[in-house]
Amino acid sequence: MFEKQSLLLLIAISLTCKAQQIDKCAGIPGLPGTPGVNGVPGRDGRDGIKGNTGLPGPQGPPGGSPGLPGRDGLTGPIGVPGLPGLKGDKGDIGPPGIPALLDLKLQQFLDKIINRITRLEGVLRLEGKILEVGDKILATNGKEVDFETSKASCKNVGGKIVTPLNEAENNAVLNIVKDRNRYTYLGIKEGQTPGEFHYLDGTPVNYTHWRRNEPSGKGKENCVEMYTDGQWNDKACNQYRLTICEFEVL
Repeated sequence: MFEKQSLLLLIAISLTCKAQQIDKCAGIPGLPGTPGVNGVPGRDGRDGIKGNTGLPGPQGPPGGSPGLPGRDGLTGPIGVPGLPGLKGDKGDIGPPGIPALLDLKLQQFLDKIINRITRLEGVLRLEGKILEVGDKILATNGKEVDFETSKASCKNVGGKIVTPLNEAENNAVLNIVKDRNRYTYLGIKEGQTPGEFHYLDGTPVNYTHWRRNEPSGKGKENCVEMYTDGQWNDKACNQYRLTICEFEVL
């Protein structure tokens, strides 16, 4: 029906153009064509910029399912120490041990230690690094330092700065002084009263070997040094002298 009407309309327009003797007549719209097929879908575009975090949603109803745990936070400060607990009950007394004198393994171990120490002492005596006098062993590290440093060095190795208490000990110190050709400080200092000298534990000296007209410092020279002839002199404590230590023989 539609095609028939279109044909009649075309004939009418053609007759009209001839009647008016027009060279050219305007055409009429053609019939609409068949719709085309859709093309291939285009490619996905680039990812957009990440948006800002949104506001937190409202709290869920009570009894709802808990959410996933969040990330671990920073470690907090150390808390205040708690109060000490109650003292526990005293434990039972253990069985009696074997007396040391009857412990064969212990005695064998002690014998090995004593033999080892004896051999080491023999080597050191042979090399002239230690000298035994009475119940003391004398040794030097060969360093020249002030009085306080010398005293500290001896203390750090379990001894004390050399302190002759009699002529035999004084001669033993003299052997080391003459061998090294150096003066040495002794473990004696001047007290509050000028001219009065004491051992480092505060007791008065009971043996001296002063050079003639010494001590002469009159309170200004508080330490005591030994010359290479074995005689003593009072001296300031800040001079550098050979370090000699003494150790008690057990």
